[in-house]
Amino acid sequence: MATALDLQRTYSSYAGVDIKVVMAGTVVGEMQAISYAIQREKAPIYVMGKVDPISFSRGKRGIAGTMISLLLDNHLLHTHEGWKASQFVADKGEVMTGMKIDAKADAFANSFEGGDASALNTDIFGGSHSPQSPQYVDQILPFDVTIVAANEYGQASAMRIYGCEILNEGSGFSIDDIVIENQMTYVCRTVMPWKKMGEWAVDATNGKLSAFKAAT
Repeated sequence: MATALDLQRTYSSYAGVDIKVVMAGTVVGEMQAISYAIQREKAPIYVMGKVDPISFSRGKRGIAGTMISLLLDNHLLHTHEGWKASQFVADKGEVMTGMKIDAKADAFANSFEGGDASALNTDIFGGSHSPQSPQYVDQILPFDVTIVAANEYGQASAMRIYGCEILNEGSGFSIDDIVIENQMTYVCRTVMPWKKMGEWAVDATNGKLSAFKAAT
């Protein structure tokens, strides 16, 4: 005989409070919203003598979206453990916080003059480039985002966004703002849509939840 909890678990639904965002292996507690949109080029094919298209050609696909995080006492760049530990290869000629301009950067640029690649001194690379922590979010190397949802009935689902590259960042402050938002736009390689992970089994005798059962 089905219990009331079994009947309530017939369909799964989630709210924003059931969702957590995991980026680069770390839960992002400051994340307030995340969205994505998938677009693909499709064009009608016309021929003479017919007013309607005879077919549609399929072209490139693009995936982009936004991330909105709350600004607490630190920027997400300094609080997210995955981003803090990440590095990128920076040109020392760039004016960045904590970096000094190296005179070898000019020699590196001059070494390309004349177009003779064989004459390039590869030792210059070590002097003009070095691993650095990101100063801007657009310097973060590609990362994956996992969105996990688990409701109070014990049902769980997840979706993933692969190969995210942040393009833009913006924020603003006003005397009327209760919270301060940091908005970022991104592009990515692919999206795995929502998929059921499983649910916690219900003990029919006492209605208690037991071990988690993965979806088949």
